[in-house]
Amino acid sequence: MLRLVVHRALVAIPTLIIVSMMIFGLQKMLPGDPVLAMAGEDQNPQVIAALREKYHLDKPLPTQYALWIGDVLHGNLGTSLRTGEPVTTLIAQKLPVTLQLAMFGLVIAIGIGIPLGILSAANRGKAVDYGANVLALSGMSIPNFWLGILLIFLVSVRWQLLPSSGYVPPGEDLWMSFKTMVMPAFVLGAALGAQLMRHTRSAMLGVLRTDYIRTARAKGLLRGTVVLKHALRNALIPIVTVLALLFGELLAGAVLTEQVFTIPGFGKLIVDAVFNRDYAVVQGVVLVTAAGFIVLNLLADVLYVLLNPRLRRA
Repeated sequence: MLRLVVHRALVAIPTLIIVSMMIFGLQKMLPGDPVLAMAGEDQNPQVIAALREKYHLDKPLPTQYALWIGDVLHGNLGTSLRTGEPVTTLIAQKLPVTLQLAMFGLVIAIGIGIPLGILSAANRGKAVDYGANVLALSGMSIPNFWLGILLIFLVSVRWQLLPSSGYVPPGEDLWMSFKTMVMPAFVLGAALGAQLMRHTRSAMLGVLRTDYIRTARAKGLLRGTVVLKHALRNALIPIVTVLALLFGELLAGAVLTEQVFTIPGFGKLIVDAVFNRDYAVVQGVVLVTAAGFIVLNLLADVLYVLLNPRLRRA
């Protein structure tokens, strides 16, 4: 297990280096000049020159990259060009909000996707199977922003059951925090639950065709025991892969959902940074997101080994 973790961590290092180079290079291609915006309406040449020197924008791109990556290795992601706050502080403020939303959405996706996938596979060709597939296709086809607006209109405006927007930290009011998260989490979880249902169904169908499942049925084991104890455990390995990737999609999908529900999270932070040409924030947020994807894939590899004894022996 330790060798696996060390090997994956060593592979992640060059991946992060390449990603950091792409992040730094591509954001330089964004139109506009943040220094001109910071300089104000007068755009005094001396002020512009001082700002470029302060943020190392007067140096060649390789030097700028070297300075930035050196600061990153020391835990410094830079300073926001718009607010002057450290990027690490902004991320520390916004990331927990998005993680809360993503975890809530993941719970909803698992609660929808895995049970429906199991029912669909266990009842292949029956009404339950067709109904589950219709729900899955509907979930994947409906855009997040449209579903969010529809829920706001029905649940908040017409029925007045939940707040239409905003965010309340759990430490401030746990029940209100739950109420503000229900709709955006459902919007995220519904689409990903539909994808998870399709993957679960496919994995379960593959396992249910194997010889040892037929043997278990021939021994007279209960249908539920065969499906849940024998088939599901072996089908979990590809499902774990999907879950790791889906959690990354949740973080990415939260960008639009946070805009619709006015949630001050990670997604809103990067959208505002892109529009304001705040290069330091864009670089920091995307780098943290890329590192998160790598960690999720590492966790998926570890879960493979825990779920499959043959991999532990290998």
